Amino acid sequence: MIKKGLKVRILSGKDKKKEGEVIEIDRPNNRAKVQGINIVKKHVKTTKEKKGGIVSKENFIHISNLVLIDSKIKAKKTEAKK
Repeated sequence: MIKKGLKVRILSGKDKKKEGEVIEIDRPNNRAKVQGINIVKKHVKTTKEKKGGIVSKENFIHISNLVLIDSKIKAKKTEAKK
């Protein structure tokens, strides 16, 4: 199971074979945000608090395109199967 804070590898898409840490999960839609992966440019309007412009940020990627690479979790899974 993929959880926030775990390291994952991307299996498909423009960032294939890259690795990163899960920073947010959207369970109802089966999607996750991974640090430094699936970067999109978003146009932000200027407000009183924030300056506007074009901002680069991570976007969600489907969980089926991720594989867990955290060694701690894998070790626990293999011990449980034995």
